[in-house]
Amino acid sequence: MELKDVLDERIIDLNMDAKNKDEAIRHLAAKLKDANYIGDVDEFVKDIYLRESEGVTGIGNFVAIPHGKSDSVTQVGIAIGKLNNEIEWETLDGQGVKLIFLFAVSNDHEYARNHMKLLAQIAGKLGNDENIEKLLNAKTVEELKEVFN
Repeated sequence: MELKDVLDERIIDLNMDAKNKDEAIRHLAAKLKDANYIGDVDEFVKDIYLRESEGVTGIGNFVAIPHGKSDSVTQVGIAIGKLNNEIEWETLDGQGVKLIFLFAVSNDHEYARNHMKLLAQIAGKLGNDENIEKLLNAKTVEELKEVFN
């Protein structure tokens, strides 16, 4: 599974107005539910917070990659949110977050393997400051997708 294959514009919001981490996660989870990636928002969010309790998902450079395995997931996907304003988040560099990649991952082993491959692909792209700048300035889904092609 390749990253470009799971970039679905139905679960990408480049104009998010969330005021905090919980609003952001719930907003993206609702997009996943509406697009049939998850069956239950509350169960999915609970599983995300379980993973959040184990360690920081804010990787720095205004980026967070929350994820967690959930039985609610019916299809692997990555909801992406670009915030209009920086929000507080536990991060490696102490800064807030403007860009969120919310992974929907099932407890199924095949899904878990795909999740690790996708996470590695995203991490590779996010390790480049120029790519981060392009993502933070993306106005369209096409501009966002270009970074990952």
